[in-house]
Amino acid sequence: MKKEAFLNELRSRLSGLPQGDLEDRISFYAEMIDARIEEGMSEEDAIAGMESVDQIVSQIMSEIPVSQLVKTKVKPEKGHKAWKVVLLICLFPIWFPLLIAFGAVLFSLLIAVWSVIISFYIVAGSLVIASLACIIATGAYFALGDIIAGVGGFGAIFVCIGLSILFFLLSIVMSKGIVKLSHKMLIGFKTSFVGKEA
Repeated sequence: MKKEAFLNELRSRLSGLPQGDLEDRISFYAEMIDARIEEGMSEEDAIAGMESVDQIVSQIMSEIPVSQLVKTKVKPEKGHKAWKVVLLICLFPIWFPLLIAFGAVLFSLLIAVWSVIISFYIVAGSLVIASLACIIATGAYFALGDIIAGVGGFGAIFVCIGLSILFFLLSIVMSKGIVKLSHKMLIGFKTSFVGKEA
């Protein structure tokens, strides 16, 4: 890919950004490509050694606050048309409850997912406590001379420790997964909000 094609694709993908930010980002990547070319690389090699346009757009979107995008994208119109105001007011009983319901569903899903993750952490903690109890019980069995119960206690200790590690690792993986998913959803929202301008 040539420099101009790369910069044009980047410009079109970020066209909804504030003009000053857009030009700063484009000039940054143009300078980066020029610096690589000055080091002896061809345009194609300089661009191939960089991140893809998708990765660059994703990184830029993660850095820009939603409020800045809203201010740029939603510009107040001078003089609202009467039919838009009437339509907005008349449809308020429909769109506002739907908006509230959508928000409530998203919030309840988020609460449900985090409840499952927290319950896994609690189970892991309970198994750690159970393994400590098994250690005490196993010591007591051996002290009383009950070898069979002591050996069974050793087995219970290893089972509890193994399960606690498993549940703890599952909890960490699920926590990281939901955080990454939330981050990707936010970037997707920002990217779709910026979009290509008509």
